[in-house]
Amino acid sequence: MFKSQRGCTKHIRTHHSSIAVVDALSNGPANFKYNGPDFDLDHDGNDHTYSEDPIAQSEGPSESQYHRHPHLRGDPCDHKGNMLPSNAPIPARHVGLQGDWDPFGDQAEFLLANFLFRHEEMSAANIDFLMELWAFKAAKYEEDSPFKSHRDVYATIDAIRAGDIPWQCFSASPLSDGTSGSDVPRWKQAEYQVWYRDPEAVIQAMLANPDFDGQFDYTPYVHYDPSGKRRWKDFMTGNYAWHKSDTIFTNDPSTDSAMYVGVILGSDKTTVSIATGHVEYHPLYLSIGNPHNSVRRAHHNAVTLIGFLAIPKADHKYDNDVHFRTFKRQLYHSSIAAILQPLQAPMTTPIVQQCPDGHFQPWIVQNWSPRNDRTREYTEVLVETLTSDMLWDQYRIDDDVVPFTNDFPLGQYSRDDFPWTCCIKSSRVVLKTTSLLGPANISRRSTGKHSANEIIDDIDHQIAATPAFSGLRRFPHGRRFKQWTGDNSKALMKYVYIPAIVEYVPVQLIECFSSFLDFCYLVRWSELGEDTIDKIIAALQHFHETCKIFRESGVQPKGFALPRQHSLVHYVHLIQEYGAPNGLCSSITESRHITAVKKPWRRSNRYEALGQMLLTNQCLDKLAAARVEFVARGLLPPSHLPPPGRHSFNFVDGADEGAENDAPDMDLVEGSVILARTPQRGYPQSLETLAAHIRQPKLPLLARQFLFNQLHPNYEHDVPVHLITTDELPVIDTPIAVFHSAIATFSAPSDMSGTHGMHRKLICCTPSWHRKDPRYDCVFIVEDQEKAGMRGMIIGGVKLFFSFLFEGVTYPCVLIDRFSQMGRGPDSVTGMWKVKPEITGAHGARVQSVEHVDTILQSAHLIPIFGSSPLPDGFHFAHSLDVFNSYYVNKYADHHAHEIVF
Repeated sequence: MFKSQRGCTKHIRTHHSSIAVVDALSNGPANFKYNGPDFDLDHDGNDHTYSEDPIAQSEGPSESQYHRHPHLRGDPCDHKGNMLPSNAPIPARHVGLQGDWDPFGDQAEFLLANFLFRHEEMSAANIDFLMELWAFKAAKYEEDSPFKSHRDVYATIDAIRAGDIPWQCFSASPLSDGTSGSDVPRWKQAEYQVWYRDPEAVIQAMLANPDFDGQFDYTPYVHYDPSGKRRWKDFMTGNYAWHKSDTIFTNDPSTDSAMYVGVILGSDKTTVSIATGHVEYHPLYLSIGNPHNSVRRAHHNAVTLIGFLAIPKADHKYDNDVHFRTFKRQLYHSSIAAILQPLQAPMTTPIVQQCPDGHFQPWIVQNWSPRNDRTREYTEVLVETLTSDMLWDQYRIDDDVVPFTNDFPLGQYSRDDFPWTCCIKSSRVVLKTTSLLGPANISRRSTGKHSANEIIDDIDHQIAATPAFSGLRRFPHGRRFKQWTGDNSKALMKYVYIPAIVEYVPVQLIECFSSFLDFCYLVRWSELGEDTIDKIIAALQHFHETCKIFRESGVQPKGFALPRQHSLVHYVHLIQEYGAPNGLCSSITESRHITAVKKPWRRSNRYEALGQMLLTNQCLDKLAAARVEFVARGLLPPSHLPPPGRHSFNFVDGADEGAENDAPDMDLVEGSVILARTPQRGYPQSLETLAAHIRQPKLPLLARQFLFNQLHPNYEHDVPVHLITTDELPVIDTPIAVFHSAIATFSAPSDMSGTHGMHRKLICCTPSWHRKDPRYDCVFIVEDQEKAGMRGMIIGGVKLFFSFLFEGVTYPCVLIDRFSQMGRGPDSVTGMWKVKPEITGAHGARVQSVEHVDTILQSAHLIPIFGSSPLPDGFHFAHSLDVFNSYYVNKYADHHAHEIVF
C-alpha cells in the first residue's frame, strides 16, 4: 500500500515501465489504459503462461479436473518418514486417555472455565463472587463450587498442556556498546523489547490440528471446471504455490513427495486507546497456506499471534531524522528475522509431522507470502552498482536496511505485498469521496446551491425510505452523519445510494459507482474462474473510463490522486498467483486485532499491560487447543461438523487416484428454508376466518390450488389450475398454523459464514416489528431451475407464512405478492434488475400465489425506483413495498446476492 502520492509514483516507475499507465494518477483515473493480457506479465516484462507445466491447459473435460503437483504431493508416511502405500490405514492419534479431562475434574469444569474466561471474559472479582454463591448453594448438599476463586480458574487453565507455546523475549538497542551522554537522543539510549513465540511450534500445532481435516490442502493443484477453464480458490490453487514447489524440488530432489507449507505473515499497528496516552501495539500474525480460506476467515485457529514488535518513539524533532527512520525500519526487519530463526531448519530439511487427516507427512517451509520477483543475488548486484538515490527511485531499495529475508535460504526481496486492503480501505476512500463530493457538487454546479440542497435532502429521504433487510444497517436520516467509518461507507453503498441518486446525477457517475462496486464484490467471491476474471477486468476498465465525470464536470479539474486506487490494477495477477483474496486479505489480521490485542488490553489493569495481554492470549490458545483435544477423544461434540462426504480427486497426468487428502470442498446444499419453531398465537385456525383476519380474501382459493399442484405434480391438462372449479380442488379443513418468520440457510462462502460456508438469514413477516410498524420481507422464488440467475426466479413479497396438515403430510407454505422482471436483463445504467408487481383486474390488484417454502432460495432486497418526484414528508419505510410501481433488485445487499442476481 502507498501512504503518499510519491510512493505510488515510484511504484509505477518501477513496476510498469512497459505499460502506459505512468501518468494515471497524476492526470486522474481516466488515463488508466490497459487490457487483459497485461495482467499476465510479470514485472520483468515476460509472459508467464506456464505452457510447459502440467497445469497449462485442459481439453474441455466433461467434469471438473484437478491437476496436483507431480513432486510435492504430500504423500503419507510413517512417523520415521518412510513412505506408505495409498491404502495404508490412518495411524491412531495420540490424544490421551478417553475419559481424561486433565487438568479439569470433569466436563462441567472445562465448560465453566471456558465460559468464564473465553466467552464471558468475566472479571476476577465477579468470578470470586460467583464461586462464593455457588459454594453457598452447594453447601446444602455437602458439595463445593467447581473452583475456589479466580486464581483457581487461572491456575487450572495455565496447567493445560495442549497449545502450550510459551512467550519469549529479546531486546535490541541502537547503542549496543552502552554509550550514553547528554548529547545522545533518548531513542538511542532506550532498550526495545520484542516478545514472540516459536513459529515452528506454532506451525506444528496448526498442522496437527484435527479440526482442519477436510479443509486442508496437502499439495498445490490446479482446478479446471467442466468447460476446461481455470478456477482459483484457496492459496494452494495459485501459481505461486505451484512454482515455489517446482523450485524446492529442483534445488533438492530428495523433497519428492513432501508437503509444501507456505508461511503467511501479517503485521499492522493498532491503537487501543487514544484518550489515555495513545497506546498502540504492533502485533505479528502467522498463518500457513494449507488451510482453506473459509477456515482462515473464521479465525478457526488458522491465524495465530506470534509476536509483538517494538515501536520506537522519539520527540517531534526526530520525525524526519534520517538515522531515526532508518533505525525503525531496520529494527522491524531484524526483529522479524530473529523471530523466524527457528524456521531455518524446516526450510532446507523436511520434518515429519502428523497432519489433520491423521497421516504423518514430511513438510517443508519455503519463503513467505509476499510477491518475490527479485532474487537476493540480483539485489546485491544493484546495491554494489548503483547509488542510493538510484536504488530508491528505480527499484525502491533502501541500501541502509537489510531485509529479514536475507537471513534465510533462498530468501528473496519483495518489493510489495498483497494489496488486498483495496476492497476495504480503498472503497472507504473512494466511496466516501465520490458519494459525498460527487453528487453534491455536481448538483450545485448544475442547479444552484438552493436547488442542490433540496436534491440532497430528497436523496436523504429516499435513503431513509428504503425497506428493511436482515443484516443491513438502516439510515433513518439518510447519509447525514458526522463520523464516517468504513462500515458506514460500505453499508450505505450496499443499501440504497445508487438508486437514490440515479435521477439527480449524470448517467456516467452512476456507471462509475456501479462498476466500482461490481469490482469490489467480484474480487470477494470465494472462488473465481476465468469468466469472473474477465468480468473483473471489464468492471475495472469501465470504472477508470467513467471516472472522467469528476474532471469533466469541474468537481475535480485535475482528477483524483488516490494512491490506493492504483492497487486495483494488480488484483487479477495476484488472484492468479495466490488464489481468491477472500480469506487471505489484510482484513483477516485486522479483525484479529480485536481478539488478540484490543480485548486482552481491556481485560488488563492498563499498567504495563503487555505482559498481561501475553498471558491472556496464551490462556485463550490453551483453551482452544484443549477443546480440540477433548473433541478428538470423543468427550465433547464438535463445534462444527466435518464435511459429510468428499468428491474423489479427479487426478490427471498419471497422479495417484487413491489419494483423497487433496480433495476440495464438497458441494453444499444450495439452500433450505424452515419456518419458525413455534406458531403464533391469536390467529384463527380455519382458512376462511384467517383470510378475513389478515385481509387476504384470496387465501383459501390460493391454498387449495397450491395443494392441488402438490397432489398432482404431473398435471398436464389443457385447463390451467387457476381455472379449475372449486369443486375439483381439495378441501383444507385442518387447523392452520401461522408463523411470523422463517430461517433461510444457504451456502454463501463469499459472505461472513461458518467454516463450511453456510450462512443463515432471517425472513420476517410480521404485522408488528419490535412492537411498532409491520415488516414484510421479500424472497427469491425459484420457478425454473434450468435457467440461471434472475431468469429462473421471480421475487415474492411475503404476506403470510403458514402450514397445514393434509392426509398426514405437513405443508409449509408462503403467501406472496408476485413481482416479475422488467426487460430481458439488468438495467444498463445501474447494473441491477428491475421488477414490478404483477397486477390484475381494473383496479390493479396485485397477483398473489401460495408457494411451498422449498421454492424459496433466500431473502431478497427490493429498493423502490423513486423517480424524480420528492417523497411526501414523514413517509415511512414500512410502506415502501406497497406503493411504488417498480423496484430495483439490490444485488449489493450481500455477496451471495451479487453472485445469484445476474
